[in-house]
Amino acid sequence: MNHEIRYPVRVLLADDHALVRAGLAALLDAHPQIAVVGEAADGGQAIELTQNAEPDVVLMDLSMPGVDGITATRELLALRPQTQVLVLTSFSDRDRVRDALAAGAIGYLLKDSDPQDVVAGVLAAAKQGSPLDPRVARTLLTEGAVGPKPQLPPLSPRELDVLRLVAKGMANKQVGRALGISERTVKVHLGNVFRRIGVQDRTSAALWARENLT
Repeated sequence: MNHEIRYPVRVLLADDHALVRAGLAALLDAHPQIAVVGEAADGGQAIELTQNAEPDVVLMDLSMPGVDGITATRELLALRPQTQVLVLTSFSDRDRVRDALAAGAIGYLLKDSDPQDVVAGVLAAAKQGSPLDPRVARTLLTEGAVGPKPQLPPLSPRELDVLRLVAKGMANKQVGRALGISERTVKVHLGNVFRRIGVQDRTSAALWARENLT
């Protein structure tokens, strides 16, 4: 199924600090292609508001009272899988990152990021890109690097091309345009790549590429 982007991108903010929500709302609403459609103070509210506001992107904190961000991510995506969850948190430890990505988050940013990186991350997430703070990627790669790298699986030149562009944060449509192939063909190549390198999603594939193809 093609993922058509509608503008403005509808964003729901989920953070238990009112001051953080206010700052994010001001930042994002100032962009002509983004509209904040709701604010949640905890994970339970995020799940409820996602069903009512139908956001394209949920900007999700992880540490919140009641229902935490990881649980909220998993539950709201089960109810509305077309929404993209972009984590925005203070925590960059490997376990939290992996848990968030396993729950279905498409990207992971840190709260001390440059404001424009947050804006760019929201727009990338809406296009099914995988925005990932470089420090988070480094944490995953360095903490997970034990022993020699495994032998690379037999990926075709075209599959490698697709994987490298995905690792740069490109969405399927952008990859197809860059390579002169259809979005459907990109999805076929990605399915083959996922199977051969043993991952389940594009974010994990991007991390794998950064570790093994550099």
